[in-house]
Amino acid sequence: MDLQPGDKAPAFKLATDAAGEISLSGLKGQPFVLYFYPKDNTSGCTKEAIDFTKLSSNFKSLGVAVIGVSKDSTASHDKFRANQKLKLILASDPDTKAAQAYGVWIEKSMYGRKYMGMERATFLVDAKGKIRHVWRKVKVSGHAEAVLAAAKSL
Repeated sequence: MDLQPGDKAPAFKLATDAAGEISLSGLKGQPFVLYFYPKDNTSGCTKEAIDFTKLSSNFKSLGVAVIGVSKDSTASHDKFRANQKLKLILASDPDTKAAQAYGVWIEKSMYGRKYMGMERATFLVDAKGKIRHVWRKVKVSGHAEAVLAAAKSL
């Protein structure tokens, strides 16, 4: 599925770090950023999470929740969050249902080997549950700032 701005955000229900749960219905009436990333504690994913954390007070002042999603377990997320002092919600998608619904569970290739993996992608969703902005094949540098700039227009 190739989601576009204006599309309704697909429903999801995911376990989070700190033994919580987050869902589309639970976020009703609140804008949010849903960013998918490949793996906890890898260089690009760590930089992306730190960049979003640095801007967390800006997102909070706009009333925009920031949720990172990967296939990693909630235990892995807990360690990642603690080690990097992250100030955002990390959600676990072990069966990749949310990633598939958002079209980010894709075939990748490394050193000629093909495998399924998480595309680094971000979705900005407004308070009515409509996707307002989509970033695909994200380059980490400057990304959190671009997402914040788009969130300011909500």
